[in-house]
Amino acid sequence: QVKLVESGGGSVQPGGSLRLSCVASEITYNSYCMVWFRQRPGEEREGVAAMDSDGVTSYRDSMGGRLNISLDKSDKTLFLEIKDLKFEDAGRYYCTIGPGGLYFEDGLYRCKFRHLGQGTQVTVMG
Repeated sequence: QVKLVESGGGSVQPGGSLRLSCVASEITYNSYCMVWFRQRPGEEREGVAAMDSDGVTSYRDSMGGRLNISLDKSDKTLFLEIKDLKFEDAGRYYCTIGPGGLYFEDGLYRCKFRHLGQGTQVTVMG
């Protein structure tokens, strides 16, 4: 059974950095896409960054150049580095995975994800 385990969240001050990790196991896809979502209390999940096994990446425009997503294909671990953290970056960050690469539709890169992890909490405290 596919399992996604996120880690790396925590409490940081504005301006700090975090590196989130997501380990995917029991993955049988030859080609796949992975997405980091963020969810704030009372709000829907929103995509933050995505990457596929061919190296295609996509980032949320509003977060500018503060994100870096990377993938270690040897052990299927997805990373997300967030720099210069702001109060609005706080939330629970979830990792997802699905078969096939990212595809472009309606102005966005998308992933047909099928599995979702439990998430890791990011708190920004001033």
